[in-house]
Amino acid sequence: MPSRERVYRTEAVVLRRQELGEADRLLTIYSPGHGKLRVVAKGVRRPRSRKAGHLELFARTDLMLARGHDLDIVTQAEVVEPYPGLRDDLVRLGHAAYAVEILDCFAVAEENRPLYRLIVETLGRLSEGGEPAVVVRFFELRLLELVGYRPELFHCLGCGRDIRPESQYFSPADGGILCPQCGQGKRDVSAISLGAVKVLRHFQRSSFSQVAEVRVSRPVHLELERLMEGYLTHILERRLKTPEFIQRIRTLIARETPAATIAEAVQGQ
Repeated sequence: MPSRERVYRTEAVVLRRQELGEADRLLTIYSPGHGKLRVVAKGVRRPRSRKAGHLELFARTDLMLARGHDLDIVTQAEVVEPYPGLRDDLVRLGHAAYAVEILDCFAVAEENRPLYRLIVETLGRLSEGGEPAVVVRFFELRLLELVGYRPELFHCLGCGRDIRPESQYFSPADGGILCPQCGQGKRDVSAISLGAVKVLRHFQRSSFSQVAEVRVSRPVHLELERLMEGYLTHILERRLKTPEFIQRIRTLIARETPAATIAEAVQGQ
């Protein structure tokens, strides 16, 4: 886009927002052609603002932006896809927040259309009823591949041999699987079951339609959740915030807490 262009249009997903002044909001958005941007929505918090309903968190929106001195300014906004299924289900909302947080951590201000397509598809799958654990594991592996951190799941990173059909070790520092001989006694590695290895491999090399047909046991889902969270924590050098939010929702649901009470309990998390 020419630097002299004063006004430009882009589609984007709203990743984060925070209050700015008395009536404005500072938005972090992700767009296909410009990557991650911080923009200002002026007057959006006023009761009669026409843009307010078009700039909800995680919404896919068509924006008109005007170049500002420090930050670009939203002049028009029209929601393309609000993902209504996320608003009615706190578990799905939590997993959407998790995917968006990961994207926010890795994204930069440059074009990456495959990454934009991935987040749009992920939010759509969550909204439309896809199994949240399957959707986010698939998202993690595709995102890691797109940003250059694809884990090695087929060869031992210690000795280089093909991985055999048995339990292995996963090393975040090495970026993938270690065989029992290379992983035994090594610090900062996690044991990974054969079932979890098979699921990760299938997710890594298959389409989402193929992945969605596979039934994965809850223990394997939880094992993969811990493993992937550990890998992302190592790469980012900090812990993610949303896994705690998701766990809090699960705990409240397990206690059969009424939906209204759950919503109040997690508000502001």
